[in-house]
Amino acid sequence: MWKRLLLVTAVSAAMSSMAMAAPLTVGFSQVGSESGWRAAETNVAKSEAEKRGITLKIADGQQKQENQIKAVRSFVAQGVDAIFIAPVVATGWEPVLKEAKDAEIPVFLLDRSIDVKDKSLYMTTVTADNVLEGRLIGDWLVKEVDGKPCNVVELQGTVGASVRSTVRKGLPKPSPKRQTSKSSALSLATFTRSKGKEVMESFIKAENNGKNICMVYAHNDDMVIGAIQAIKEAGLKPGKDILTGSIDGVPDIYKAMIDGEAQCQR
Repeated sequence: MWKRLLLVTAVSAAMSSMAMAAPLTVGFSQVGSESGWRAAETNVAKSEAEKRGITLKIADGQQKQENQIKAVRSFVAQGVDAIFIAPVVATGWEPVLKEAKDAEIPVFLLDRSIDVKDKSLYMTTVTADNVLEGRLIGDWLVKEVDGKPCNVVELQGTVGASVRSTVRKGLPKPSPKRQTSKSSALSLATFTRSKGKEVMESFIKAENNGKNICMVYAHNDDMVIGAIQAIKEAGLKPGKDILTGSIDGVPDIYKAMIDGEAQCQR
């Protein structure tokens, strides 16, 4: 829920800060369309731009940084008035951002942060407190298991994405018991429903048909929805045999909560 509210607030704030000088043209380098939340972000950006009379040019990066960098360079060449970036990874942005700065085009980061020494390369970052989100999930789980050992499998997103590292910082250490060797293999879930299902199937097979798993925690709803499907296909009951938790607030996760298949969502 929080991230859906943030989504509207973030895009609206970024659009509003430029609407006074309309008509404007803005380039949006979107990370991709890998999840329901990401699709919603794109739709909100379109809607907010239309409300303000802003021409919005969207480039789908297909979860590849090289595609996003190419898109930003294209926006610079077109002489857009501003550039939005939802960065797929945190590093490797300095050269293209310097090109935008040299062209006097302001850059705004949406949903994710980047790792650069020169903070003047972009105007601001509008994102959720991912550390807090991880902490809230962890606090809920500690209370839920009430001191009992809990083997948690963690479905992570794209390798190098800022959200992947910041969410993990908020998770409890060392209790409840977490086996990080399993978490490290889950980076391949890449924020997608299909990969979430695939990775969860592997863990169920490796963990005594899922009987050794206490909870699956995903860095977005789509991955956990895929995991829920894998749990059901294994003959287990999600939310009962294996607890589930995630982040975002897409419509399908609320249906899962109503059905008792998801307990914790931030």
